[in-house]
Amino acid sequence: MNVAWLEVFREVAARGSFTAAAGVLGYTQSAVSRQVAALEAEVGSVLFEREARGVRLTEAGRCLVEHAEAVLNRVALARRDLDALRGVAGGRLRIGAFPTATTVLVPRAVALFHERHPDVALSLAEGLTPALADRVREGDLDLALVTDEPAGLVVRHLVDDPLLVAIPRGHRLAARRTVRLSELADEAWIAGSSTLSDTLIGLCLRSGFAPRVRYEVREWSAKHGLVAAGLGVTMVSGLASGAARADILIKRLHPDDVPVRPVYAATRRAEPPAAVQAFLDVLDTVLDEMRGELAELAGARYSQPMPSSSRSRP
Repeated sequence: MNVAWLEVFREVAARGSFTAAAGVLGYTQSAVSRQVAALEAEVGSVLFEREARGVRLTEAGRCLVEHAEAVLNRVALARRDLDALRGVAGGRLRIGAFPTATTVLVPRAVALFHERHPDVALSLAEGLTPALADRVREGDLDLALVTDEPAGLVVRHLVDDPLLVAIPRGHRLAARRTVRLSELADEAWIAGSSTLSDTLIGLCLRSGFAPRVRYEVREWSAKHGLVAAGLGVTMVSGLASGAARADILIKRLHPDDVPVRPVYAATRRAEPPAAVQAFLDVLDTVLDEMRGELAELAGARYSQPMPSSSRSRP
C-alpha cells in the first residue's frame, strides 16, 4: 500500500475536503482526488462519500483511517531513528523520567546535553515507571529513566538512589545527624499512594518496617509542605534531596537501615541511535559528579561507584 496515498487519505479525512487537503499538502485538488481514487481501487472500497460541501468517511474509510494513522506514525518513527543514526547534529530526542529524577539529575543532564548538542530538539515527559516503559515500547519516547527493569526493553543500571527521611524542624530528632527507622515507628507518615509498594516508603517494608500512613498526596512538594507544617514525616530520594525546601530537615538513615532504589535507563535497542547514546553519556557525566553526594547521604556502605550494566529483559 502506497505510503503517499495514505498520507493524502489521512489529510482528506482530517480536513473533510479534497481542496483543503490539497492546500495543506501543496498539491492540486485533482492530484489529491487521483491519489484517493487510486487508494480506493487498491483496497476495493469507497472511502469517502462525496457531498456538496466536502467529503465524509464511509464505514470502510473509518476503518482504514485508524490503520493509516498507525502505519504513518511507525514510518515517521523509522525516519527519525534513521536520521538519529547519522549523528546528533540535529533532529530530536524524547526522554521521560520519574518525578524525583526531574528535580536535579535530569535538569543537570538536559542542560549539559543542550550545551554539547545545541541543534537537537529535546523534549521531556514525566511519569511513573509502568507508563514510561509503555511509551518507550510504543516508540513515543526514545529513552526513559525508570526504577524497575521493564520487560521487553534494554535496561542500563545507572545508580542506586539512597533514601532519606524528611522531618519538621521542631522534631524530637532534629539535632540528630542520623536516625534509625525503628525510631520513627510511632510517627505519622506521608505517602504518595495507599499502595505502599508503589511509593518510596514502600522500600521500608523490605527492612521489616511498616509505617503508619496518615496522609496521601502524590506531589513531592505537597509532601514536603505537610512535613513543614509538622503533620508527619516522609521518605526523600537522595537524587532529589538537593531540591528540598529550606523549612524541613533531611536526615540520613543509619547505614544498616538505608533502603536504596535502583535507577535504570530504558531503551528499545541495545545499540541505540546516536542522540540516545549521547544522552546516556551525559547521564554518566552528571552521575559521576553526583555519586559523591549520594555516597555522603548514604554513608560508607554505598561509597563506591555502582558498576554500569546493560541487558534486555524478555
